[in-house]
Amino acid sequence: MNAGFSALFTDLYSLTMAQGYWKNRMNRRAVFEMFFRRQPFGGGFSIFAGLETLIETLAAFSFSSRDLAYLDSLGIFEEPFLEYLKDFRFSGNLWAMDEGTVIFPQEPLIRVEADLIESQLIEGLLLNIVNFQSLVATKTARVYLASGKGSIMEFGLRRAQGPDGALSASRAAFIGGASGTSNALAGKVYGIPVMGTMAHAWIMSFGDETEAFRAYAKLYPGRTVFLIDTYDTLKSGIRSALKAGRELAAAGKNFGVRLDSGDIHYLSVEVRRILNEAGFPGATITVSNDLDEYIVDTLTKAGAPVDTWGVGTQMVTGGNESAFSGVYKLSARDDGQGSLAPVMKFSDNPEKTTTPGVKQVWRIRDEKGFALTDVMTSGDPENADTLEEGRRYVFWHPQGDYRHFYHTIEGSAEVLLKPRIEGGLPREGPPSLETIRRKVKDGLESFDPSYRRILNPHIYKVSMSEKLRTLKLELIKTYLGDH
Repeated sequence: MNAGFSALFTDLYSLTMAQGYWKNRMNRRAVFEMFFRRQPFGGGFSIFAGLETLIETLAAFSFSSRDLAYLDSLGIFEEPFLEYLKDFRFSGNLWAMDEGTVIFPQEPLIRVEADLIESQLIEGLLLNIVNFQSLVATKTARVYLASGKGSIMEFGLRRAQGPDGALSASRAAFIGGASGTSNALAGKVYGIPVMGTMAHAWIMSFGDETEAFRAYAKLYPGRTVFLIDTYDTLKSGIRSALKAGRELAAAGKNFGVRLDSGDIHYLSVEVRRILNEAGFPGATITVSNDLDEYIVDTLTKAGAPVDTWGVGTQMVTGGNESAFSGVYKLSARDDGQGSLAPVMKFSDNPEKTTTPGVKQVWRIRDEKGFALTDVMTSGDPENADTLEEGRRYVFWHPQGDYRHFYHTIEGSAEVLLKPRIEGGLPREGPPSLETIRRKVKDGLESFDPSYRRILNPHIYKVSMSEKLRTLKLELIKTYLGDH
Protein backbone atom coordinates (compact mmCIF):
# COMPACT_ATOMS: atom_id res chain seq x y z
CA MET A 1 0.00 0.00 0.00
CA ASN A 2 1.25 3.47 -0.91
CA ALA A 3 0.86 5.07 2.52
CA GLY A 4 0.40 8.83 2.19
CA PHE A 5 0.82 9.17 -1.58
CA SER A 6 0.87 12.92 -2.22
CA ALA A 7 -2.21 14.45 -3.83
CA LEU A 8 0.17 17.05 -5.27
CA PHE A 9 0.67 14.47 -8.00
CA THR A 10 -1.78 16.41 -10.14
CA ASP A 11 -1.71 19.28 -12.63
CA LEU A 12 -1.87 22.80 -11.25
CA TYR A 13 -5.01 23.57 -13.23
CA SER A 14 -6.80 20.73 -11.42
CA LEU A 15 -6.07 22.52 -8.15
CA THR A 16 -7.04 25.98 -9.41
CA MET A 17 -10.30 24.61 -10.86
CA ALA A 18 -10.95 22.74 -7.62
CA GLN A 19 -10.66 26.01 -5.69
CA GLY A 20 -13.08 27.58 -8.16
CA TYR A 21 -15.62 24.78 -7.69
CA TRP A 22 -15.29 25.14 -3.93
CA LYS A 23 -15.52 28.93 -3.85
CA ASN A 24 -18.50 29.05 -6.22
CA ARG A 25 -20.30 26.24 -4.39
CA MET A 26 -20.27 24.07 -7.50
CA ASN A 27 -18.88 20.94 -5.89
CA ARG A 28 -21.71 18.70 -6.98
CA ARG A 29 -21.92 15.16 -8.26
CA ALA A 30 -20.21 14.50 -11.60
CA VAL A 31 -19.27 11.61 -13.87
CA PHE A 32 -15.95 11.46 -15.72
CA GLU A 33 -14.88 8.73 -18.12
CA MET A 34 -11.43 7.63 -19.24
CA PHE A 35 -11.08 6.33 -22.80
CA PHE A 36 -8.43 6.42 -25.51
CA ARG A 37 -8.58 7.80 -29.02
CA ARG A 38 -6.44 5.53 -31.22
CA GLN A 39 -4.57 2.25 -31.15
CA PRO A 40 -0.82 2.60 -30.53
CA PHE A 41 1.78 1.04 -32.86
CA GLY A 42 -0.70 0.95 -35.74
CA GLY A 43 -2.14 -2.15 -34.08
CA GLY A 44 -5.61 -3.64 -33.88
CA PHE A 45 -5.92 -3.90 -30.09
CA SER A 46 -4.64 -2.58 -26.77
CA ILE A 47 -4.40 -4.02 -23.26
CA PHE A 48 -5.96 -2.29 -20.24
CA ALA A 49 -3.36 -2.15 -17.45
CA GLY A 50 -2.71 -0.19 -14.27
CA LEU A 51 -6.14 -0.49 -12.64
CA GLU A 52 -5.03 -2.22 -9.44
CA THR A 53 -2.11 0.22 -9.07
CA LEU A 54 -4.62 3.07 -9.39
CA ILE A 55 -7.02 1.61 -6.82
CA GLU A 56 -4.19 1.07 -4.34
CA THR A 57 -2.82 4.59 -4.82
CA LEU A 58 -6.23 6.29 -4.61
CA ALA A 59 -6.66 4.86 -1.12
CA ALA A 60 -3.57 6.83 -0.01
CA PHE A 61 -4.06 9.97 -2.13
CA SER A 62 -3.98 12.87 0.36
CA PHE A 63 -2.31 16.19 1.21
CA SER A 64 0.32 16.27 3.95
CA SER A 65 1.03 19.37 6.02
CA ARG A 66 4.11 19.98 3.88
CA ASP A 67 2.02 19.67 0.71
CA LEU A 68 -0.38 22.30 2.01
CA ALA A 69 2.47 24.58 3.09
CA TYR A 70 3.84 24.39 -0.45
CA LEU A 71 0.46 25.28 -1.94
CA ASP A 72 0.19 28.17 0.48
CA SER A 73 3.61 29.45 -0.64
CA LEU A 74 2.34 29.80 -4.22
CA GLY A 75 0.10 32.67 -3.18
CA ILE A 76 -2.89 31.58 -5.28
CA PHE A 77 -4.90 29.48 -2.83
CA GLU A 78 -7.10 30.84 -0.04
CA GLU A 79 -6.58 29.62 3.51
CA PRO A 80 -10.14 28.23 3.89
CA PHE A 81 -9.65 26.16 0.73
CA LEU A 82 -6.38 24.78 2.05
CA GLU A 83 -8.20 23.89 5.27
CA TYR A 84 -10.72 22.00 3.14
CA LEU A 85 -7.89 20.04 1.48
CA LYS A 86 -6.55 18.85 4.85
CA ASP A 87 -9.20 16.16 4.98
CA PHE A 88 -9.22 15.37 1.27
CA ARG A 89 -9.72 11.72 0.39
CA PHE A 90 -11.28 10.09 -2.62
CA SER A 91 -14.74 9.06 -1.42
CA GLY A 92 -16.47 8.44 -4.72
CA ASN A 93 -17.28 5.42 -6.86
CA LEU A 94 -15.16 3.95 -9.62
CA TRP A 95 -16.27 1.53 -12.31
CA ALA A 96 -13.78 -0.11 -14.65
CA MET A 97 -13.13 -2.98 -16.99
CA ASP A 98 -11.14 -5.91 -15.63
CA GLU A 99 -7.44 -5.20 -15.74
CA GLY A 100 -6.03 -7.24 -18.62
CA THR A 101 -9.07 -6.70 -20.87
CA VAL A 102 -8.43 -6.29 -24.60
CA ILE A 103 -9.63 -2.76 -25.35
CA PHE A 104 -10.50 -0.46 -28.25
CA PRO A 105 -10.72 3.30 -28.92
CA GLN A 106 -13.66 5.51 -27.84
CA GLU A 107 -15.13 3.09 -25.28
CA PRO A 108 -14.95 4.02 -21.56
CA LEU A 109 -12.35 1.99 -19.66
CA ILE A 110 -12.98 3.72 -16.32
CA ARG A 111 -15.97 5.66 -15.01
CA VAL A 112 -15.55 7.93 -11.99
CA GLU A 113 -18.63 9.03 -10.04
CA ALA A 114 -17.70 11.61 -7.41
CA ASP A 115 -17.97 15.30 -6.65
CA LEU A 116 -16.29 17.69 -9.06
CA ILE A 117 -13.28 18.40 -6.84
CA GLU A 118 -12.46 14.75 -6.21
CA SER A 119 -13.00 13.86 -9.86
CA GLN A 120 -10.75 16.71 -11.00
CA LEU A 121 -7.89 16.17 -8.56
CA ILE A 122 -7.41 12.48 -9.46
CA GLU A 123 -7.27 13.11 -13.23
CA GLY A 124 -3.48 13.34 -13.54
CA LEU A 125 -2.87 10.32 -11.32
CA LEU A 126 -5.40 8.18 -13.18
CA LEU A 127 -4.09 9.04 -16.63
CA ASN A 128 -0.44 8.75 -15.62
CA ILE A 129 -0.86 5.23 -14.25
CA VAL A 130 -3.25 3.77 -16.81
CA ASN A 131 -1.73 5.37 -19.92
CA PHE A 132 1.81 4.21 -19.21
CA GLN A 133 1.01 0.69 -18.05
CA SER A 134 -1.47 0.17 -20.91
CA LEU A 135 1.18 1.29 -23.41
CA VAL A 136 3.78 -1.16 -22.08
CA ALA A 137 1.31 -4.04 -21.68
CA THR A 138 0.14 -3.52 -25.26
CA LYS A 139 3.69 -3.43 -26.60
CA THR A 140 4.54 -6.60 -24.71
CA ALA A 141 1.45 -8.41 -25.95
CA ARG A 142 2.49 -7.56 -29.50
CA VAL A 143 5.99 -8.94 -28.89
CA TYR A 144 4.46 -12.04 -27.29
CA LEU A 145 2.26 -12.66 -30.33
CA ALA A 146 5.11 -11.92 -32.74
CA SER A 147 7.25 -14.56 -31.01
CA GLY A 148 4.62 -17.21 -31.61
CA LYS A 149 3.58 -16.93 -27.94
CA GLY A 150 7.10 -17.72 -26.83
CA SER A 151 9.12 -16.88 -23.74
CA ILE A 152 9.83 -13.15 -23.31
CA MET A 153 12.36 -11.78 -20.81
CA GLU A 154 11.84 -8.10 -19.93
CA PHE A 155 15.09 -6.35 -19.10
CA GLY A 156 14.51 -2.68 -19.72
CA LEU A 157 15.37 -1.28 -16.28
CA ARG A 158 18.39 0.73 -17.43
CA ARG A 159 16.47 2.43 -20.25
CA ALA A 160 13.12 2.96 -18.49
CA GLN A 161 11.78 6.40 -17.52
CA GLY A 162 13.11 6.61 -13.98
CA PRO A 163 12.79 4.21 -11.02
CA ASP A 164 8.99 4.31 -10.85
CA GLY A 165 8.76 3.94 -14.61
CA ALA A 166 10.96 0.86 -14.44
CA LEU A 167 8.79 -0.74 -11.76
CA SER A 168 5.54 0.09 -13.54
CA ALA A 169 6.98 -1.17 -16.83
CA SER A 170 8.02 -4.49 -15.29
CA ARG A 171 4.52 -4.95 -13.87
CA ALA A 172 2.82 -4.04 -17.13
CA ALA A 173 5.18 -6.15 -19.23
CA PHE A 174 4.44 -9.21 -17.11
CA ILE A 175 0.71 -8.60 -17.55
CA GLY A 176 1.21 -8.26 -21.30
CA GLY A 177 2.94 -11.62 -21.64
CA ALA A 178 6.55 -11.40 -20.44
CA SER A 179 7.68 -14.50 -18.57
CA GLY A 180 9.90 -12.59 -16.17
CA THR A 181 11.98 -9.49 -15.51
CA SER A 182 15.59 -8.60 -14.81
CA ASN A 183 14.38 -6.00 -12.28
CA ALA A 184 15.04 -7.51 -8.86
CA LEU A 185 12.91 -4.92 -7.05
CA ALA A 186 9.96 -5.67 -9.32
CA GLY A 187 10.44 -9.32 -8.43
CA LYS A 188 10.18 -8.48 -4.75
CA VAL A 189 7.31 -5.98 -5.00
CA TYR A 190 5.12 -7.81 -7.50
CA GLY A 191 6.24 -11.42 -7.23
CA ILE A 192 7.34 -11.50 -10.87
CA PRO A 193 9.88 -14.24 -11.73
CA VAL A 194 13.36 -12.69 -11.99
CA MET A 195 15.61 -13.71 -14.87
CA GLY A 196 19.10 -12.86 -16.07
CA THR A 197 22.28 -14.10 -17.73
CA MET A 198 25.56 -12.22 -17.55
CA ALA A 199 27.10 -9.05 -18.98
CA HIS A 200 30.11 -8.70 -21.25
CA ALA A 201 31.95 -7.14 -18.30
CA TRP A 202 31.99 -10.52 -16.53
CA ILE A 203 33.78 -12.15 -19.44
CA MET A 204 36.20 -9.28 -19.97
CA SER A 205 37.11 -9.38 -16.28
CA PHE A 206 38.81 -12.74 -16.85
CA GLY A 207 41.91 -13.44 -18.88
CA ASP A 208 40.15 -16.12 -20.90
CA GLU A 209 36.59 -16.57 -22.15
CA THR A 210 36.42 -20.24 -21.21
CA GLU A 211 37.69 -19.42 -17.73
CA ALA A 212 34.90 -16.83 -17.35
CA PHE A 213 32.24 -19.34 -18.42
CA ARG A 214 33.58 -22.05 -16.13
CA ALA A 215 33.63 -19.69 -13.16
CA TYR A 216 30.02 -18.67 -13.78
CA ALA A 217 28.90 -22.26 -14.29
CA LYS A 218 30.52 -23.22 -10.99
CA LEU A 219 28.61 -20.47 -9.18
CA TYR A 220 25.23 -21.04 -10.87
CA PRO A 221 25.15 -24.58 -12.27
CA GLY A 222 21.36 -24.71 -12.33
CA ARG A 223 20.83 -21.50 -14.31
CA THR A 224 23.79 -20.95 -16.59
CA VAL A 225 23.39 -18.98 -19.81
CA PHE A 226 26.63 -18.06 -21.57
CA LEU A 227 26.87 -14.73 -23.40
CA ILE A 228 28.82 -15.79 -26.48
CA ASP A 229 29.30 -12.63 -28.57
CA THR A 230 31.96 -10.78 -26.52
CA TYR A 231 34.77 -11.58 -28.97
CA ASP A 232 33.59 -13.77 -31.85
CA THR A 233 30.33 -15.72 -31.62
CA LEU A 234 31.16 -18.66 -33.89
CA LYS A 235 34.95 -18.87 -33.68
CA SER A 236 35.25 -18.27 -29.97
CA GLY A 237 32.04 -17.83 -27.96
CA ILE A 238 30.15 -20.99 -28.82
CA ARG A 239 33.36 -23.06 -28.59
CA SER A 240 34.09 -21.78 -25.10
CA ALA A 241 30.46 -22.38 -24.12
CA LEU A 242 30.73 -26.00 -25.27
CA LYS A 243 33.79 -26.58 -23.10
CA ALA A 244 32.06 -25.27 -19.98
CA GLY A 245 28.77 -26.86 -21.06
CA ARG A 246 30.28 -30.35 -21.26
CA GLU A 247 31.39 -30.04 -17.64
CA LEU A 248 27.85 -29.00 -16.64
CA ALA A 249 26.38 -31.88 -18.62
CA ALA A 250 28.69 -34.32 -16.80
CA ALA A 251 27.09 -33.07 -13.58
CA GLY A 252 23.61 -33.54 -14.99
CA LYS A 253 22.96 -29.85 -15.68
CA ASN A 254 21.70 -28.13 -18.81
CA PHE A 255 22.87 -24.75 -20.10
CA GLY A 256 21.99 -22.06 -22.59
CA VAL A 257 23.68 -19.42 -24.71
CA ARG A 258 22.75 -15.83 -25.50
CA LEU A 259 23.28 -13.75 -28.62
CA ASP A 260 23.33 -9.97 -28.22
CA SER A 261 24.67 -8.71 -31.55
CA GLY A 262 25.15 -9.54 -35.20
CA ASP A 263 22.77 -11.22 -37.64
CA ILE A 264 20.47 -12.93 -35.17
CA HIS A 265 18.86 -15.25 -37.71
CA TYR A 266 22.11 -16.48 -39.24
CA LEU A 267 23.90 -16.80 -35.90
CA SER A 268 21.03 -18.57 -34.13
CA VAL A 269 20.78 -21.12 -36.95
CA GLU A 270 24.52 -21.76 -36.87
CA VAL A 271 24.66 -21.93 -33.07
CA ARG A 272 21.74 -24.36 -33.03
CA ARG A 273 23.53 -26.57 -35.59
CA ILE A 274 26.76 -26.53 -33.58
CA LEU A 275 24.96 -27.32 -30.32
CA ASN A 276 23.05 -30.20 -31.90
CA GLU A 277 26.13 -31.66 -33.54
CA ALA A 278 27.96 -31.46 -30.21
CA GLY A 279 25.19 -33.49 -28.58
CA PHE A 280 23.31 -30.66 -26.82
CA PRO A 281 19.88 -30.46 -28.48
CA GLY A 282 18.43 -29.35 -25.14
CA ALA A 283 20.75 -26.34 -24.77
CA THR A 284 18.68 -23.16 -25.10
CA ILE A 285 19.24 -20.05 -27.21
CA THR A 286 18.32 -16.59 -25.92
CA VAL A 287 18.59 -13.53 -28.16
CA SER A 288 18.54 -9.80 -27.48
CA ASN A 289 19.87 -6.64 -29.22
CA ASP A 290 17.23 -3.87 -29.29
CA LEU A 291 14.42 -6.16 -30.39
CA ASP A 292 10.85 -5.10 -31.07
CA GLU A 293 7.75 -6.91 -32.35
CA TYR A 294 8.63 -6.30 -35.99
CA ILE A 295 12.09 -7.84 -35.68
CA VAL A 296 10.76 -10.70 -33.56
CA ASP A 297 7.96 -11.33 -36.06
CA THR A 298 10.45 -11.44 -38.95
CA LEU A 299 12.79 -13.81 -37.12
CA THR A 300 9.95 -16.07 -36.00
CA LYS A 301 8.52 -16.37 -39.51
CA ALA A 302 12.03 -17.06 -40.84
CA GLY A 303 12.31 -20.01 -38.46
CA ALA A 304 15.05 -18.66 -36.19
CA PRO A 305 15.60 -21.33 -33.48
CA VAL A 306 15.12 -19.01 -30.50
CA ASP A 307 13.91 -20.24 -27.11
CA THR A 308 13.79 -16.92 -25.23
CA TRP A 309 13.57 -13.34 -26.43
CA GLY A 310 15.24 -10.66 -24.30
CA VAL A 311 13.47 -7.36 -24.93
CA GLY A 312 14.29 -4.14 -23.11
CA THR A 313 14.23 -0.59 -24.46
CA GLN A 314 11.57 -1.01 -27.11
CA MET A 315 9.18 -2.68 -24.68
CA VAL A 316 9.46 -0.56 -21.54
CA THR A 317 9.52 2.80 -23.32
CA GLY A 318 6.93 2.10 -26.00
CA GLY A 319 9.59 2.32 -28.69
CA ASN A 320 8.25 4.32 -31.61
CA GLU A 321 5.08 5.23 -29.69
CA SER A 322 5.87 7.56 -26.82
CA ALA A 323 2.47 7.66 -25.12
CA PHE A 324 -0.95 6.02 -24.89
CA SER A 325 -3.75 8.31 -26.11
CA GLY A 326 -5.95 8.02 -23.02
CA VAL A 327 -8.07 11.03 -22.01
CA TYR A 328 -10.42 11.83 -19.11
CA LYS A 329 -13.60 13.74 -19.90
CA LEU A 330 -16.71 14.95 -18.08
CA SER A 331 -19.77 13.09 -19.38
CA ALA A 332 -22.50 14.04 -16.87
CA ARG A 333 -23.04 16.50 -14.02
CA ASP A 334 -25.61 17.26 -11.36
CA ASP A 335 -28.40 19.44 -12.77
CA GLY A 336 -29.05 21.07 -9.40
CA GLN A 337 -32.22 19.05 -8.89
CA GLY A 338 -30.71 15.71 -7.96
CA SER A 339 -30.43 14.22 -11.43
CA LEU A 340 -27.46 13.79 -13.74
CA ALA A 341 -27.51 15.85 -16.93
CA PRO A 342 -25.49 14.47 -19.85
CA VAL A 343 -22.80 16.75 -21.26
CA MET A 344 -20.46 16.47 -24.23
CA LYS A 345 -17.39 18.15 -25.65
CA PHE A 346 -17.68 19.57 -29.16
CA SER A 347 -14.71 20.05 -31.42
CA ASP A 348 -13.81 21.12 -34.94
CA ASN A 349 -12.03 17.76 -35.00
CA PRO A 350 -14.83 15.12 -35.02
CA GLU A 351 -12.46 12.61 -33.40
CA LYS A 352 -12.36 14.81 -30.29
CA THR A 353 -16.15 15.17 -29.96
CA THR A 354 -17.18 13.04 -26.98
CA THR A 355 -20.22 10.84 -26.39
CA PRO A 356 -22.47 12.18 -23.60
CA GLY A 357 -23.97 10.60 -20.51
CA VAL A 358 -23.22 7.76 -18.14
CA LYS A 359 -22.29 4.73 -20.23
CA GLN A 360 -21.89 0.98 -20.05
CA VAL A 361 -19.86 -1.14 -22.48
CA TRP A 362 -20.91 -4.59 -23.72
CA ARG A 363 -18.83 -7.15 -25.58
CA ILE A 364 -20.91 -9.13 -28.05
CA ARG A 365 -19.70 -12.67 -28.76
CA ASP A 366 -20.80 -15.36 -31.17
CA GLU A 367 -21.90 -18.84 -30.17
CA LYS A 368 -18.27 -20.02 -30.09
CA GLY A 369 -17.19 -17.23 -27.73
CA PHE A 370 -15.40 -15.08 -30.31
CA ALA A 371 -15.73 -11.31 -29.87
CA LEU A 372 -17.66 -9.61 -32.67
CA THR A 373 -18.18 -6.02 -31.53
CA ASP A 374 -18.22 -3.76 -28.46
CA VAL A 375 -21.30 -1.62 -27.90
CA MET A 376 -21.67 1.47 -25.71
CA THR A 377 -25.11 1.92 -24.16
CA SER A 378 -26.65 4.30 -21.67
CA GLY A 379 -25.54 3.27 -18.18
CA ASP A 380 -27.53 5.91 -16.30
CA PRO A 381 -29.71 4.01 -13.78
CA GLU A 382 -32.58 6.34 -14.69
CA ASN A 383 -32.22 5.76 -18.43
CA ALA A 384 -30.22 2.54 -18.88
CA ASP A 385 -30.63 0.25 -21.85
CA THR A 386 -29.54 -3.36 -21.90
CA LEU A 387 -28.63 -5.87 -24.58
CA GLU A 388 -30.30 -9.26 -24.55
CA GLU A 389 -29.43 -12.52 -26.23
CA GLY A 390 -31.69 -13.50 -29.12
CA ARG A 391 -32.73 -9.93 -29.98
CA ARG A 392 -31.91 -7.96 -33.13
CA TYR A 393 -30.41 -4.50 -32.71
CA VAL A 394 -29.15 -1.64 -34.81
CA PHE A 395 -25.71 -0.43 -33.72
CA TRP A 396 -24.31 2.94 -34.77
CA HIS A 397 -20.84 4.37 -35.36
CA PRO A 398 -19.57 6.31 -32.27
CA GLN A 399 -19.60 9.57 -34.23
CA GLY A 400 -23.38 9.26 -34.47
CA ASP A 401 -23.46 9.60 -38.26
CA TYR A 402 -25.22 7.41 -40.83
CA ARG A 403 -22.90 4.38 -40.44
CA HIS A 404 -24.68 1.47 -38.77
CA PHE A 405 -25.33 -2.27 -38.96
CA TYR A 406 -27.95 -4.73 -37.73
CA HIS A 407 -27.03 -7.64 -35.51
CA THR A 408 -28.90 -10.42 -33.75
CA ILE A 409 -27.13 -11.51 -30.56
CA GLU A 410 -26.82 -15.27 -30.96
CA GLY A 411 -23.97 -15.75 -28.49
CA SER A 412 -23.52 -13.60 -25.39
CA ALA A 413 -23.54 -9.95 -24.33
CA GLU A 414 -20.98 -9.35 -21.57
CA VAL A 415 -20.99 -6.22 -19.39
CA LEU A 416 -17.44 -4.81 -19.18
CA LEU A 417 -17.63 -1.90 -16.71
CA LYS A 418 -17.94 -3.21 -13.16
CA PRO A 419 -17.94 -1.47 -9.74
CA ARG A 420 -14.42 -1.39 -8.23
CA ILE A 421 -14.56 1.36 -5.58
CA GLU A 422 -17.68 2.31 -3.62
CA GLY A 423 -17.67 5.27 -1.26
CA GLY A 424 -13.90 5.47 -1.58
CA LEU A 425 -13.34 1.84 -0.53
CA PRO A 426 -12.32 -1.05 -2.81
CA ARG A 427 -15.15 -3.54 -3.19
CA GLU A 428 -12.81 -6.54 -3.18
CA GLY A 429 -9.18 -7.53 -2.97
CA PRO A 430 -6.97 -7.27 -6.07
CA PRO A 431 -6.52 -10.28 -8.36
CA SER A 432 -3.04 -11.73 -8.65
CA LEU A 433 -0.79 -10.54 -11.45
CA GLU A 434 -0.84 -14.07 -12.83
CA THR A 435 -4.66 -13.91 -13.00
CA ILE A 436 -4.48 -10.61 -14.90
CA ARG A 437 -1.79 -12.03 -17.20
CA ARG A 438 -3.94 -15.06 -17.94
CA LYS A 439 -6.88 -12.78 -18.77
CA VAL A 440 -4.74 -11.06 -21.41
CA LYS A 441 -3.78 -14.34 -23.06
CA ASP A 442 -7.30 -15.76 -22.93
CA GLY A 443 -8.73 -12.46 -24.13
CA LEU A 444 -6.45 -12.32 -27.15
CA GLU A 445 -7.47 -15.85 -28.11
CA SER A 446 -11.12 -14.75 -28.18
CA PHE A 447 -10.49 -12.45 -31.15
CA ASP A 448 -10.08 -13.48 -34.75
CA PRO A 449 -6.38 -13.58 -35.75
CA SER A 450 -7.00 -10.75 -38.22
CA TYR A 451 -7.38 -8.34 -35.29
CA ARG A 452 -4.09 -9.53 -33.79
CA ARG A 453 -1.92 -9.05 -36.88
CA ILE A 454 1.26 -7.06 -36.25
CA LEU A 455 0.87 -5.22 -39.58
CA ASN A 456 -2.38 -4.02 -41.17
CA PRO A 457 -4.78 -5.54 -38.65
CA HIS A 458 -8.51 -5.72 -39.23
CA ILE A 459 -10.39 -2.89 -37.45
CA TYR A 460 -12.66 -4.08 -34.64
CA LYS A 461 -16.06 -2.37 -34.45
CA VAL A 462 -16.92 -0.19 -31.45
CA SER A 463 -20.52 1.01 -31.75
CA MET A 464 -23.27 2.63 -29.72
CA SER A 465 -26.90 1.76 -29.11
CA GLU A 466 -29.87 3.49 -30.71
CA LYS A 467 -30.72 5.20 -27.41
CA LEU A 468 -27.21 6.54 -26.89
CA ARG A 469 -27.04 7.79 -30.49
CA THR A 470 -30.36 9.58 -30.04
CA LEU A 471 -29.05 11.29 -26.91
CA LYS A 472 -25.90 12.40 -28.71
CA LEU A 473 -27.81 13.78 -31.69
CA GLU A 474 -30.22 15.63 -29.38
CA LEU A 475 -27.34 17.37 -27.61
CA ILE A 476 -25.69 18.23 -30.93
CA LYS A 477 -28.99 19.71 -32.15
CA THR A 478 -29.44 21.68 -28.94
CA TYR A 479 -25.90 23.03 -29.09
CA LEU A 480 -26.13 23.98 -32.76
CA GLY A 481 -29.52 25.57 -32.15
CA ASP A 482 -28.07 27.73 -29.38
CA HIS A 483 -25.06 28.73 -31.45
